[in-house]
Amino acid sequence: MAQKYVFVSGKGGVGKSTVALGIARCMSEKGLRVLIADFDIGLRSLDLMLGISETVVFDWGDVLLGRCSIKDAVINKGNLAFFPAPVEYDEAFTGEEVKNLFEVLDGDFDFMLFDAPAGVGRVFELACAPAEKAVLVTTPDSVCVRSCAVAAAKVRSLGIEKPGLIINRFVEKPVTKGRLLNIDDCIDAVSAKLTGVVPEDFDIVTSSVTGEQPGRKSPSSKAFERICLRMNGERVELFKD
Repeated sequence: MAQKYVFVSGKGGVGKSTVALGIARCMSEKGLRVLIADFDIGLRSLDLMLGISETVVFDWGDVLLGRCSIKDAVINKGNLAFFPAPVEYDEAFTGEEVKNLFEVLDGDFDFMLFDAPAGVGRVFELACAPAEKAVLVTTPDSVCVRSCAVAAAKVRSLGIEKPGLIINRFVEKPVTKGRLLNIDDCIDAVSAKLTGVVPEDFDIVTSSVTGEQPGRKSPSSKAFERICLRMNGERVELFKD
């Protein structure tokens, strides 16, 4: 059975989708079968970040509405599979239907990663419906950490206990000068166990535009590697300079 994680942030702009995709790619390179599903209905971005927007024809909404099969909608790239988000929200979508949809795929993957939208509304709940675990993503500033704490409370209210925390776009110098929160401040505010720290990395910006993943020696790739190993049950260091 696949391990199912929902990636949430509360506030947009923290790099949640980038983190989820970076981890998915890292897992797939290790031979794990990974499905990443976009739940940002209407504001979809993962297809662009993967560089496959022109190949998207159907989405998981089309499957729920009976317009196509799962096979028609899921796009496979080796060990990494992508399930696009609908262009428009349909009131007919229910959490139970979404959960059942991904249970059908359970035996095909080792991991399923669900990229939730910003905010904690109805679609956020749909993204959490099939998940068994959650990863909270924040940047180390007060505004984003506060919204992440709200998302954490919402996740717990939906029955997903003990979410993990990833601090993204971490830069040590502003933290030491007190301009940004330190790691312990983030952990305390969100009340979640630290899963990893991803340093600021310009290669990520380039990756989001070109659809090509950063090189393995880039700071973000090394961080994703450590997080990937930890999510797969291995004991590795959380953070390296």
